[in-house]
Amino acid sequence: MFDIPTKENILNGLTTDVYFLRTEEVLRKCNINKKVAMEVAQKGMPKEYPFGLFTGLYNVLKLLEGKPLDVYAIPEGNVFFENTPVMTIVGNYLDFGIYETAILGFICHSSGITTKAAKCKIAAEDKIVLSFGARRVHPAISGMVDKYAYIGGCDGFSVVFAEKLIGKEASGTVPHALIILIGDNLETMKLFDAYIDKDVKRIALVDTFGDERFETLRVAEYLKERLYGVRLDTPSSRRGSLKKIAEEIRWELDIRGYNHVKLFASGGLDEENIKDLKSVVDGFGVGTSISNAKVMDYSMDIVEVDGKPLSKKGKMSGFKYVYQCDRCLNQTYSMKKDIELFCDCGEKMKMITKKVMENGKILIKEDIEDIRNRVLSQYEGLRRFLT
Repeated sequence: MFDIPTKENILNGLTTDVYFLRTEEVLRKCNINKKVAMEVAQKGMPKEYPFGLFTGLYNVLKLLEGKPLDVYAIPEGNVFFENTPVMTIVGNYLDFGIYETAILGFICHSSGITTKAAKCKIAAEDKIVLSFGARRVHPAISGMVDKYAYIGGCDGFSVVFAEKLIGKEASGTVPHALIILIGDNLETMKLFDAYIDKDVKRIALVDTFGDERFETLRVAEYLKERLYGVRLDTPSSRRGSLKKIAEEIRWELDIRGYNHVKLFASGGLDEENIKDLKSVVDGFGVGTSISNAKVMDYSMDIVEVDGKPLSKKGKMSGFKYVYQCDRCLNQTYSMKKDIELFCDCGEKMKMITKKVMENGKILIKEDIEDIRNRVLSQYEGLRRFLT
C-alpha cells in the first residue's frame, strides 16, 4: 500500500537492482563465493557540497546485523571529502552483495540531507533553523528527513512521527488554511491563544490576506507579551524584497515596545537567502532545499578479493584507514593502521576508521544527540570550505 516496501521486503532483497539478483544466481550456480572488502566512498564532490557529513550508518548496520560480516566506518556525523572511504564491509560476497542498492540508499539520501541542513545552520549562525520540508517528500520518509535535518543542526522539525525518532516535540506555527477558514488573522490568533496549550509558542502567520506590517501590529496589540513571533511566508509574486518587509516590521514593532517579538521567514529558503536575511530575521523555516537536498553520490566497490588488493580501473585498490586532523579537518588515508601521519599544519592526524560490526554483531549504539553534537562540533572547521 502507498508504494512502500516493508521492512521484510528490504531484508529479503526486493529493493535491490535486478542485476544483483542475476549476479547472485550466476555465482551460486558456479559455486563462487569469495571473501571481499567493499568500500563506500564519494566519487566526486559537486559544487553544492565542498564537503559531506556521513549519516545513515546505523541503518546499514541493522540491515546487516546477524550476518557473518565485519564493517569498518568513520564516525556517523563526521565530515568527509572526495574519495574518503566512509565505510568498508568485509565478508563473503553472497552474504551481502544483494544489499548494495539498499546500503547506498540509506547513506546517500541521509548524508545529503544532513549536509544541506548543516550548511543552512552554519549560514544562520545563532539564528533558529527549522526543518519544514516533509510535504515535499513521500510521507513514508518524512520522519527520516526530519531526523537527519535535526542531526545536521536544525533546531526543530515539523513532523509528528519524527518525535519518536528524535525524542523531542515537533514545532509549528499556524497554517494559511486555519486563517482562511476563520476568515481573519487576528480572530485566528485569538482562538489559537484561547484553545492551544500555553506551552506552545504564539507565532502568527501574517501574510494570508492583508499587509504583513499591519497584520503584525494587529496581533501584537492583542497578544502583547504572549506573542512570541510572527512568520513571513509571503508569496514570491508579492514579495519584492523580503528583507525590506522584515526591516519595516522590525522597526514598527520596536518603536511600539514589542522588541520581544521575533521574526521568522519561510518559503523557498536556502543558505544563500539565510545569509541575506539573518541580520533582521530571527529564525528560518527551511523546507524544499533540505528535504530535496542533492544526495551524496557514494559508490560501493570491491577493493580486495580473498585478502588481496583488487579493484576496477579508476578505483584505488586495498582496504584503507582514514586519518584526520582535528584542527583543520583535513583527511588522508592509508592501507596501514595506527601509523604516524601529520597534517600540513603540523598537527598529528588521528585514525578515525573504526570497526563498528564484528561477525554480524553491532559494536556501537545509535545516539542521535551524540551524532548531532559531532556535526555541530565541526561547524567552525567547516566554515572555511564555504567561503
